[in-house]
Amino acid sequence: MSKSASAVALVLTAILLGSIAGEGSAQQVANREVTKPAAKLGLGRPATADEIAAWDTDVRADGRGLPEGKGTVKQGDELFQERCASCHGEFGQGVGRWPVLAGGAGTLKADRPDKTVGSFWPDASTVFDYIKRAMPYGNAQSLTNDEVYALTAYLLSMNDVVKDENFELSHKNFTSIKMPNASAFFEDDRETSEKQFWNKNPCMKDCRPAPKVTGRAMSIDVTPDGKSGPKVE
Repeated sequence: MSKSASAVALVLTAILLGSIAGEGSAQQVANREVTKPAAKLGLGRPATADEIAAWDTDVRADGRGLPEGKGTVKQGDELFQERCASCHGEFGQGVGRWPVLAGGAGTLKADRPDKTVGSFWPDASTVFDYIKRAMPYGNAQSLTNDEVYALTAYLLSMNDVVKDENFELSHKNFTSIKMPNASAFFEDDRETSEKQFWNKNPCMKDCRPAPKVTGRAMSIDVTPDGKSGPKVE
């Protein structure tokens, strides 16, 4: 770009910045550093308390974030059959490839473990949080807090975490729920347990020696001929 073209571009940029920031005439702005950011762009507004509350729906394991509300196992049963069973099955067994929600106790060490709410999840808050945030599929966040409490209570009942169909789950007794697999989870302690492996100046180039070839499949006759390989079902 020529010097004259650069000068024109500089003036145009100054005019534009002056118009946006409201900082005097084009000549005054052109005499300043054109890279100086405007103090305020005049875009948007601070979010209101209600708007923040609408997004701030996460629930922690210690109960922080739970909204007020309550619901019984029996109420949750009715809701589940109406709003959830088409995907998750009448008893949480799953339909087609939709997730299984109940059962699986004692299978976590098996070759094909069933990781359900009762067999795997460590905290009941995860159940409440996920239902509140993402369910029912295709109509997320349509449930009231009372309905989410009721559905959570029903799922706990299906997994034998609570035994009474009249049990009422609420924000007051929520943290008393203890999940069967909670003890199998632990805090991530790598910051201390693996600190000896840390290096302030990690290697960034040629960190490992080149691999050494010790043998080839063809020379040791382990590569089958095109027609002699085993039949694969």
